[in-house]
Amino acid sequence: MSPTPATPAKDLAALKERLREKARAYGFDLCRVTSAEAIPKAGDALDAFVAAGHHGSMEWMATTADRRRAPQALWPQARSVIVLAMNYGPEEDPRALLDEPSLGAISVYARHRDYHDIIKGRLKQIAGWLVSELSCDLKVFVDTAPVMEKPLAAAAGMGWQGKHTNLVSREFGSWLFLSEIFLDVELPADEAETDHCGQCRACLDACPTAAFPAPYRLDARRCISYLTIELKGPIPRDLRPLIGNRIYGCDDCLAACPWNKFAQAAREAKLIARDDLKRPALVDLAALDDAAFRAHFSGSPVKRIGRDRFLRNVLIALGNAAGSAEAATCLAAALPHLDDDNALVRGAAIWAVSRLADETQFRHLADARADRETDPDAKDEWAAGLAGLADE
Repeated sequence: MSPTPATPAKDLAALKERLREKARAYGFDLCRVTSAEAIPKAGDALDAFVAAGHHGSMEWMATTADRRRAPQALWPQARSVIVLAMNYGPEEDPRALLDEPSLGAISVYARHRDYHDIIKGRLKQIAGWLVSELSCDLKVFVDTAPVMEKPLAAAAGMGWQGKHTNLVSREFGSWLFLSEIFLDVELPADEAETDHCGQCRACLDACPTAAFPAPYRLDARRCISYLTIELKGPIPRDLRPLIGNRIYGCDDCLAACPWNKFAQAAREAKLIARDDLKRPALVDLAALDDAAFRAHFSGSPVKRIGRDRFLRNVLIALGNAAGSAEAATCLAAALPHLDDDNALVRGAAIWAVSRLADETQFRHLADARADRETDPDAKDEWAAGLAGLADE
């Protein structure tokens, strides 16, 4: 419930300054406030995104669209939204790893602890302080509820949504984790940020799969982050060669933004990349069974997609090492997965081997296994691999 009697405006302004100090003390790099009614057009953009099918298999985006449209659609009591951001900037440009085909590229955000675990506890501590100060009701969110966090962050003056649809900050570039506190008290709102992209299209040109049909529009079905994280089935064949060695997410459009010249490396120790996730060898990752996968990625966002989808990604990356000095080693790592228990993994292994093996070896493997395959997708992979040999 709202504080009674009403808190004077000057006291709320002073409280907001103390809130920013508190947020900084808890590891947040930015803290801004906007009205719960600040994004009236965001729902229209979401509707257009879903209507175009650009959400792919993420049906939850369609089913939660009504609640996602505005804070008050999710929680009618909301009057203000506090947006907090934590910088996770890398120490170096993550794209440098893309030139090393035997190594796996994991998105910067997933190279250490799951940010949800880090942020939610601290949000709750700030929320507890707010309740003690204002006797208010509130809700906290960290990316797992239907909240339009990027439009809210822009409305709060934290940055703007760039042509790649992600938030860009003049202070921290592209590398911010967002979270929100909805409360039933109307705090003084900060001024919204304006768009500073100008004529630049660096992020659009950097996308390896052409996932942007136009500036400010993303087709998730072509996005490598979607393909390697959200997509549960086989990755479309025509997109596999474009994925390169990216095995969990993609940072290309983020890293290409010129505003990153102002970016800083993360100051939160739990967000600094683990050494073993900076430059992991694909052959080592391919050897992980389910138990080893869970142990290796304990506490990491990577663990959420499970061993089978992760191995699918690793095998695609191994196949993309064809023609490199490490191709023979990559082939040796892929071959055992032709007999994997999981059909998704077998299918990816067939594709990888079809690229890494010579024609004679692949035909021999197909003769020995293709007729025994029971999964339709995996059978199609054998057929496509053999058809590819015929086309050469």
